[in-house]
Amino acid sequence: MRGFSVRRELALGLCVYGLYQLVRRLVLARDGRARGRRNAERVVELEERLGLHVEPTVQRTFLRAPRLVHGLNAGYALFNVTLTAGWLVHLFRRRDPGYHRLRNACMLAYVSALPVFLLFPTSPPRVLEGFVDTFSEVSGLDIEHPVLLRFYNPVAAMPSLHLAFAVLTGAAIAERSGSRAVRGAARGYPPLVALVVTATGNHFVLDSAAGATLGVAARTLA
Repeated sequence: MRGFSVRRELALGLCVYGLYQLVRRLVLARDGRARGRRNAERVVELEERLGLHVEPTVQRTFLRAPRLVHGLNAGYALFNVTLTAGWLVHLFRRRDPGYHRLRNACMLAYVSALPVFLLFPTSPPRVLEGFVDTFSEVSGLDIEHPVLLRFYNPVAAMPSLHLAFAVLTGAAIAERSGSRAVRGAARGYPPLVALVVTATGNHFVLDSAAGATLGVAARTLA
C-alpha cells in the first residue's frame, strides 16, 4: 500500500498551486482581462447557436429570492472546495486506499485545466452585460478586491474546476458509502453545483459541461 505522508501531500499541493499561480501571472501579464472578456463573449455566441444560453433566465429566477442567493454565494465560495478537501482529509486520516485515487484525480483535473486557462482565458458571465454579479450586488462582497485576486485567476472560468471537483468528490463518496440516501445525494451533487455556479453568474453552461467532462476523464485515468 502506498504510504501516507503529510509533508509529501502538502508539497504536492503547493507544487500544483504554484503552477496555477504561474499560469495566472502569465495570462494577466498578456492582456488577460481583455482576452478573457472576448472569449466569454465567444462562449455566449456558441451557446446561443446551440440553444444553451439559459444563464440569464436562471439568474433572474433565483434573484427573486435574495436570501437563497446569499446561500448560493456561500456555497460557491466555501462549500464546494471544503467538501472535496474535507473528504480527502477524511480518507487520509483513515488511511483509506481510495485516498490516492481521489488525490491523483483531483491533481490531474487541476493540472489538465491549466493549458486551457493559459491559451483560452475566459471571464465568468458576471462580468458581461445582461448578467448579475451576485457576490457584490446581493451579498456585498468584492471578490475582485486586489488582495483576493492574488489567490485566484479571474479569467479561468473554462473549464469549471468546481464541476470537475464535484464530479470527483460525488463519485468518491458514492462508492464509499453504505447508505442509499448518501449515495443518492452524492450522485446529485454535481448537478446541484452546476445550478449554483450558473445562478451566481460564475460559469457558463459550457464551462460546467467541460468541467464535468474533465472530472470524468480524470477519474478514469486515475
